[in-house]
Amino acid sequence: MMAAQLFWEDVREGQEVPPFGQKVGYMELNRFAGANNELVPIHMDPDYAKNVAKLPDVIIMGNLKLAYIANALTGWAGDEGWIRKIAIEYRKMDTVNTIITAKARVTKTYQEHGKHLVALEVWVENEAGEVTTPGSAVVALPSRGG
Repeated sequence: MMAAQLFWEDVREGQEVPPFGQKVGYMELNRFAGANNELVPIHMDPDYAKNVAKLPDVIIMGNLKLAYIANALTGWAGDEGWIRKIAIEYRKMDTVNTIITAKARVTKTYQEHGKHLVALEVWVENEAGEVTTPGSAVVALPSRGG
């Protein structure tokens, strides 16, 4: 069941977006890799990741973390909301079989070129609460006034 449509007039600075996250195991990595043609050994093969790439384990794709942010924003914005921009930085690796959670907070509401926009701080954090993927986004929402 889809949540009720969010309107621009109902958004306030500091408002939190409901988080989107889960434990990312090999099934999630394989599904995402197949859908995005991202079949790279550091994302698929623990022996390669640890012994050749010298990583702690298989790492979660950056684009999967971006997708989690997009899922959080689209779930919050509703069917008539539209992500206009996302900019993120990959600052720390997340490894397989950990929980990652995409979060967002409203930083500003404004109007531009007839659009009703919401600026947000966005990020992905690991299960220890460390921010591994910070960024920003802009979402367009419908207005009650048209």
